Amino acid sequence: MEPTLPLLILVIPLFMFLFLGLVGGYMKPKVAGVIGTLGMGTTLVLAFITAYTYFFSGSECFVNEAGERLQSIIFNCDWLQFTDKLVIRLGFLLDPISAMMLVVITTISFMVHLYSNGYMCDHSGNPERGFQRYYAFLSLFSFSMLGLVVATNIFQMYIFWELVGASSYLLIGFYYTKPAAVSASKKAFIVTRFADLGFLIGILILSYYTGTFNFTDLTSAPVEGIADTFRVSAETAANVQNIFNTSAAPMFMGASVMTWALVLIFMGGMGKSAMMPLHIWLPDAMEGPTPVSALIHAATMVVAGVYLVARLFPLYVMQEASLQIVTVVGALTALYAAMVACAQIDIKRVLAFSTISQIAFMMVSLGVSRPEIHEGVGYMASMFHLFTHAMFKALLFLGAGALIHAVGSNDYTAMHGLRKYMPITHITFLIGCLAIAGIIPFAGFFSKDEILTACFGYSTVAYLWMSFVAGLTAFYMFRLYYLIFWWKDHEVHDAHHAPHDAPWTMTLPLIILATVSIFAGLIHFGKFVTWNGEPYEIHLNWTVAGVSLAVAVIAIGIATWLYKSENAKPEKMANALPNLWRWCHRRFYFDELYMFITHRIIFNCVSRPIAWFDRHIIDGTMDGFAAITNKASESIKGLQSGNAQSYVFVYLFGALLLGAITYICLVLC
Repeated sequence: MEPTLPLLILVIPLFMFLFLGLVGGYMKPKVAGVIGTLGMGTTLVLAFITAYTYFFSGSECFVNEAGERLQSIIFNCDWLQFTDKLVIRLGFLLDPISAMMLVVITTISFMVHLYSNGYMCDHSGNPERGFQRYYAFLSLFSFSMLGLVVATNIFQMYIFWELVGASSYLLIGFYYTKPAAVSASKKAFIVTRFADLGFLIGILILSYYTGTFNFTDLTSAPVEGIADTFRVSAETAANVQNIFNTSAAPMFMGASVMTWALVLIFMGGMGKSAMMPLHIWLPDAMEGPTPVSALIHAATMVVAGVYLVARLFPLYVMQEASLQIVTVVGALTALYAAMVACAQIDIKRVLAFSTISQIAFMMVSLGVSRPEIHEGVGYMASMFHLFTHAMFKALLFLGAGALIHAVGSNDYTAMHGLRKYMPITHITFLIGCLAIAGIIPFAGFFSKDEILTACFGYSTVAYLWMSFVAGLTAFYMFRLYYLIFWWKDHEVHDAHHAPHDAPWTMTLPLIILATVSIFAGLIHFGKFVTWNGEPYEIHLNWTVAGVSLAVAVIAIGIATWLYKSENAKPEKMANALPNLWRWCHRRFYFDELYMFITHRIIFNCVSRPIAWFDRHIIDGTMDGFAAITNKASESIKGLQSGNAQSYVFVYLFGALLLGAITYICLVLC
């Protein structure tokens, strides 16, 4: 493949960011919105062409004689060269997961660009202040994620990883006049920086012991039988293979150094994907515009951690302890987030915790994936769910944005009975709920079934745990659906217009994403690629699928019984389990715990004594030196009086003193 097309996929969003950021203020806001949308639309078309060429062209650059999909480096340029081996390159890597991510990112980003033309305007159609700046930031975010998923080496990924963090900070804090938005953007930036520190240390350890940053070297050499496919040098392959042989690898605290490296790298993924205990930034990120929430939570920032583990998955397979950590963290996060989502009243926060739970589903799927379990179906299932989740979660967030735009509130208590007033939003939102609940034939059914199949093959405990989480997912989503669109009739006050469906720029993305959410699961009957590049054909496990479908139907039935019409049953249930409901509503007090640790321990017990030492000891010492110097200068400043007689007197006195000292020395000698 010629590098022109892939290069434009990165160049166009970057150019849009620079152009709208520098020139956007001199043009009409709506013109800036149209230009930004057209730019992303062009990128979407180029990404689809690139992905289609990779999957269906049959080129020997992409498929070998055995039918295995290859990693193809379209271009790779030296950027920084420190030594002969330590070279950082910027390039474009095409393989099954990066090609899939190109489609997902550009699709969701284009839908958000189009949707924002209506959402970021008031009811009179006037764009909000900072409209051009908003589209510039969207372009920067898209460029950062695209650069991340096509990185040819882990250091290039880290560079774009940080750009994703910076652009998300700008978008979450878009309403910079709101203290809550400013606080949320800072919280997201700081929490993810701690995680990224672990990521960086992991990169340094990994590259130090393997001698390479390149993904092709790192991920192909440890996998027996395909090293030659990627043209890995014999020296590099032998080095990486030897390092990942635990008996030969350096050890630290009972585990190999490479296990620690992979765990630290996973720590970076935990921050971006909001895994416990680094999840606290994501619910507060709802302070940004709702289309930004769709972009962050559906296809871009939060799936970066899943993509990171998937990209290095051949290494994780060789380090059992690291995969077990991925599994445990994912399982705990999935259950925690699902329980919290059941007790939230802000519709965007329900969807935020839903995102955390679904991303944790993907992490668990990767964690339980083994070559001996259905040919590593967990890896494929994770990537499949990443694709389907991106579509129906973007649909749900954009649907929530349409509701908020019409009602003017995030609180479901201000909605109720909106199905009569917003039929298109109602139908599309219902499709999103059915998809995430895993109801056949919607997309989420097939991808969730494959994850549960992988869990079933790995462990009965893992299967039962994740099945329960899946049931909670169906329950809280239909709780939200009924409270918004049913429950009781919506009250329209005399001074307000009745809510209605949004303009076409907002409803068209809803219809498109709803259609994809219905039919995307049909690719389940095609052929996928496993983590080692081999083709894999899915066979639906009807035992697992039937049980998961029954669990989802029962959960929806309970939600219908409790929330379809106005009644006192939810309140009675909360009163029956007051402590559990309160803990779920307060997010198990994680925010309070972090506030206690930061303010009571770090600030009071660490920062305050350090500040006292700095002010009184360090500054006091320097102030003492200054006082002594001032005192000495005051005492001798008379010597610089400007009086010639005084100078002559001092000169003569000094000369006589020197003469006397010289005479005494001569006599004593």
